[in-house]
Amino acid sequence: MQQEVQRERIVQELKNMGCRITKQRLLLLDVILNEECTCCKEIYYKARNRKIDVGIATVYRMVNTLENIGAIDRKKMYQVAYQDPQDHHYIVEMDDGTTYHFTEKKMDQVLSEGLKAVGYANGKKVQKIKMSANS
Repeated sequence: MQQEVQRERIVQELKNMGCRITKQRLLLLDVILNEECTCCKEIYYKARNRKIDVGIATVYRMVNTLENIGAIDRKKMYQVAYQDPQDHHYIVEMDDGTTYHFTEKKMDQVLSEGLKAVGYANGKKVQKIKMSANS
């Protein structure tokens, strides 16, 4: 039951990003949800064992996409990271209507990378984010 809920949340997030929900994507998602995989190659071989016609590049793209939406964490060996919808405190909406949902940890990472890219971080890490009194 939990895996079905996770699957539906991931599929909805992929749709929100404008991704087509192909048979290969769904089957790869099932492999990731139902198998313990430690790398993209392992996902690829398990998919091939299930007679899924998919290339290794497709696996890498799918894993990158899942990581970008916060659904998996490579550091946790490709385990699905979605938990409770309450964990996603930040929603960023783009001008084309695309939305991204971020956990606090992922939002910290996005903000840190952005600060680093424009030269504000100088080796420092974000400790706290506050709302200004004027907002």
